[in-house]
Amino acid sequence: MDNGVATKIHSETKKRAYSRLGYTKLETAEIVEALNELLANYSVHYQKLRNFHWNVKGADFFDIHEKFEDQYNDAKVAIDDIAERIRVFGQTPYSTMKEYLDESEIKESSSDLTAMEMVSEILKDYEILLEHMFNVINVGLDKGDSGTVDMINAMVKKTEKNHWMFTAFSKK
Repeated sequence: MDNGVATKIHSETKKRAYSRLGYTKLETAEIVEALNELLANYSVHYQKLRNFHWNVKGADFFDIHEKFEDQYNDAKVAIDDIAERIRVFGQTPYSTMKEYLDESEIKESSSDLTAMEMVSEILKDYEILLEHMFNVINVGLDKGDSGTVDMINAMVKKTEKNHWMFTAFSKK
């Protein structure tokens, strides 16, 4: 075996040693980092939705109370899907409130807001979530990760629809 072939075989073996599902260690790290950032933002968003669900007041109470519950149930599913996708890569997802709060662009909110201020906060959250979703999609496309891209595309579609609905509601 000539030295060039031996080097190529060694290089391919080394690549496999750092891979999970055919991705290099670096590719996996980039995908997981983008997913963890989205996970942290979704987790803070989820808690904010629960806060608002419990504490909304006013004439729109029944409509918004129920809608916030629908939203946090959807967020709970998205959080689980993202965390499980990270586990598919053999990595550990963020899982503590400290990690979520440290890494999230979405920030906690007080519970003494008006119903319309709560809706406004959620609209801002959707925009941040979409930004992070698009980042995950770009990383996934760059790395050839169609599983992650497919999962996040479905989340984008749902989030864009929710953004539209909350925007329509807030423009009474």
